[in-house]
Amino acid sequence: MIKISELRLHDVINITDGKRLGMIKDIDIDVETGRIKAFILPGATKLFSFLSKSEEIVVPWEKIVRIGVDVILIELSSGGQPAAK
Repeated sequence: MIKISELRLHDVINITDGKRLGMIKDIDIDVETGRIKAFILPGATKLFSFLSKSEEIVVPWEKIVRIGVDVILIELSSGGQPAAK
């Protein structure tokens, strides 16, 4: 078993392109079932990010391949959207 506070310390890696996407910013939980629906990651930073709202990457639970000791592997297309299977 792993705590949410520990999950937020894991690096998230996209296995499709090998990119490191950062750490989990937030977690979307279904309050009725108590299950995790998605991980929310910070989007790409822009040159003048302080002037604009940053975009987020939402990773549905189904796109999580493996949660390891210090890394979470996900499968997203190169555009930051879930990869088609």
